[in-house]
Amino acid sequence: METITLKLESTSKYLQFWNSFFGLTKKELEILIAFAEVNKVTEEYNICSTDNKKKVASIVGIGDYNNLNNYVKKLKDKKVFEIKKNNYVLNKILDPNTKNIKINIVR
Repeated sequence: METITLKLESTSKYLQFWNSFFGLTKKELEILIAFAEVNKVTEEYNICSTDNKKKVASIVGIGDYNNLNNYVKKLKDKKVFEIKKNNYVLNKILDPNTKNIKINIVR
């Protein structure tokens, strides 16, 4: 068995790699990256908190942060965000803090 090691140094590169599994649009990926970056700083358990949404809306150029709710729903439907204890959290494999994920490809 061969081992491939990828060094994905930034949150952006990490999430872009995984996007091939989730099929996000360019705008959805941009918003996801902003949520992940903002959450690294705020360290809130609910990644989609009102404060985080306000910051993300500012970063991606959306005037009213409530308009992000449409994207949050799309990201939830695509299994990017999950709801745990009434809070939105990143899917475990998308969390940049998750270490050493193994993928076995069987043909």
